[in-house]
Amino acid sequence: MSGMSVMAYRETVEQPSATATPSHAAAGGSSHPVPMKRHGLSPEEQDLFAALLEGRLSQAFALLGPRYLSEGEGGITAIRVFQPGADKVRVLCRASGRLLGELEQLAGRGGEASGLFAGAVVGLDRSRHAVPYVLEVDWHERDGSVSVQATEDPYAFGLLLGELDLHLLKEGRHRQLADCLGAMPTEIDGVPGTRFAVWAPNAERVSVVGDFNQWDGRRHVMRLRHEPGVWEIFIPRIGPGDVYKYEILGRDGVLLPLKADPVARATEVPPATASVVADARPYAWGDSDWMAQRQQRQSQAAPMSIYEVHPASWRRVPEEGARNLSWDELADQLIPYVAGLGFTHIELMPVMEHPFGGSWGYQPISMFAPSARFGKPERFAAFVDRCHQAGIGVLLDWVPAHFPSDQHGLAQFDGTALYEHADPREGFHQDWNTLIFNLGRNEVRGFLIASALEWLEHFHVDGLRVDAVASMLYRDYSRKSGEWVPNIHGGRENLEAVAFMRELNTVVAERCPGALMIAEESTSWPGVTSPVKDEGDHHGLGFSYKWNMGWMNDTLRYMQYDPLFRRYHHHDMTFGLLYAFSENFILPISHDEVVHGKRALLNKMPGDEWRRFANVRAYYGFMWAHPGKKLLFMGSEFGQQDEFDHDCSPPWHLLEEHGNHPAGHRQLRNLVGDLNHLYRSEPALHQRDCRADGFAWAVGDDSVNSVLAFFRYADEGAPVLVVVNMTPVPRENYRIGVPPVAPGHNGIWREILNTDAAVYGGSNAGNMGTVRAEPFSWHGHAASVELMLPPLSTLILRREG
Repeated sequence: MSGMSVMAYRETVEQPSATATPSHAAAGGSSHPVPMKRHGLSPEEQDLFAALLEGRLSQAFALLGPRYLSEGEGGITAIRVFQPGADKVRVLCRASGRLLGELEQLAGRGGEASGLFAGAVVGLDRSRHAVPYVLEVDWHERDGSVSVQATEDPYAFGLLLGELDLHLLKEGRHRQLADCLGAMPTEIDGVPGTRFAVWAPNAERVSVVGDFNQWDGRRHVMRLRHEPGVWEIFIPRIGPGDVYKYEILGRDGVLLPLKADPVARATEVPPATASVVADARPYAWGDSDWMAQRQQRQSQAAPMSIYEVHPASWRRVPEEGARNLSWDELADQLIPYVAGLGFTHIELMPVMEHPFGGSWGYQPISMFAPSARFGKPERFAAFVDRCHQAGIGVLLDWVPAHFPSDQHGLAQFDGTALYEHADPREGFHQDWNTLIFNLGRNEVRGFLIASALEWLEHFHVDGLRVDAVASMLYRDYSRKSGEWVPNIHGGRENLEAVAFMRELNTVVAERCPGALMIAEESTSWPGVTSPVKDEGDHHGLGFSYKWNMGWMNDTLRYMQYDPLFRRYHHHDMTFGLLYAFSENFILPISHDEVVHGKRALLNKMPGDEWRRFANVRAYYGFMWAHPGKKLLFMGSEFGQQDEFDHDCSPPWHLLEEHGNHPAGHRQLRNLVGDLNHLYRSEPALHQRDCRADGFAWAVGDDSVNSVLAFFRYADEGAPVLVVVNMTPVPRENYRIGVPPVAPGHNGIWREILNTDAAVYGGSNAGNMGTVRAEPFSWHGHAASVELMLPPLSTLILRREG
């Protein structure tokens, strides 16, 4: 690119699809250019001038801006500004508004108008302002009129980032990165504008481009802070809502595709790809009561039932091209729906900006910006606020494992493998065709931790579910021999990822008390939810919870068998209790289980329509009574029959009371609501979810009848007996041992939930509300109860007194 002409440079500049056409000419004003020698450009400065015109200049501050040649009231100031396409540039005293002079436009080497204006002015008053002058620029419009733009000179401002910011950034310990890098609306020396800063240590030049400079990368070349490799500039008089990208020239002289800001707090609506200057004004939160109670609400002893949502498709608007709801519309509709069903939390699939909607958000580009599909960032804050005021927590799926290779994103950001590994055996994910973050690099590790904190601190989110943890922990994940690089000890463990997760969870625990960190981890890696600093030699990863993928896979496999053959697979329902308390678990029936040919939950079940609904009801009863917190994906609460499709909403019409829709859908949703309310109100069903002393088998070995029975206990309060019959055969006079009747107790066990009740679409078999313990020894207990077990059902009974 060393010999590129102005026209050649401009032909290489990518013009974003969603930007306004410049209103004035992009080249050549009408003022008469003067030779360079009239303004005393040295040979070195003449080379800088040539580099500026060709788009190669990396040291713009060495050529442009003011040079204070002498001080005092009559002091002389030499000023150079680059305004290609301008007709005239005048200099005004900022203090008095007095015209000090007009700059002359220098000619290029061929005598053409260059856009570089230079001159000397006398009488600048520097006593009141560090930047003592204002530029007044005349532009010829296409209609022949002249518009006048007043602006300060971006090259008159000094260093922007402090040494501490740069030091923390280089060490990967800057926890408020979006206040340091990215676009920050601010005021400097009384001048409103936006400070831009970006990490690109291997770039030859970095510029900010946007509508405000006709996407001309020569106009706002940034200053390089050499040691950390950060580029910075303050651009006066632009602010929230302005669209921008970075134009980057690589060290090899190649002009890269325009890049979105990695730390942008706002973006254009996809498929447009530019970043947007976000409003820096703080949101006025109204959730102080929730935040004060959050640590208690989200403790291991508290109930947690999560409704997982794909916000783009939860409830599309078919009358308007099947558009998604905005954050305000989601707050109006989703919050009361979730609250009415008794869920404690909403978990949103990734809302970080992502270019491809079909990725469901799991291939994000902007790790600090809520997707513009739903509205501005402050509306997302308002959504979280309204959730909290309704008593509902908000969890986000967060993806630090990989990122897409879209050319406007992080890939080869400064012309080198900056965020990713250079070696594809470490840096390319074969399953998803994505790039893998280089967690061995301080700045990358700090970037991701700061992203996590942005959601937890800036947006008051209550926890992050960390996606694809297993793919991060193992260097050979989904790779054949020879396709991966061992760690420094020759092993398969990704030591850098382990260190990252421990640091991440330690920082979150210190800075965000009560916030949850949840691992989607499908292997037997030990200590995922153990403390980072444990007694002895054991050090865990420090997560709050782990998805129990083993439980989910085993139990769903069992449920798909015909009840006639379930006796041979009884262990699938009981095996999870062998390790149920080795970690703090969440039982997930997530989006992953109802997509890609796996079938919707209702259609996994064998039998006719009645039996399929009965199977789901019995399964949900078993799940809600089983140790562990709960998660259910949208549509599963009423038995959606089709797989998850991000282009369509769940079939809400199935819940209409009028029409030919099976009542089972409404009845199943009613059951889920009742299960949630029971789970929250019965301490025995949630208080010891993560403790072995909260569970005991009553009947675990009756594979012949496919019956399970177990007790749940609380610190205080009555125990609960859970009995599951996974065949369509009613079991009469089924005796189960229970603790002996204590003095002063009546021995009554009250049936507090029966999934076979008629209100849920069942056969209404049961025990007439109560049974009384009898002094017959059974199952090692001194007393027992005799029960009628309805077909394909779960019973939950509470001891009275």
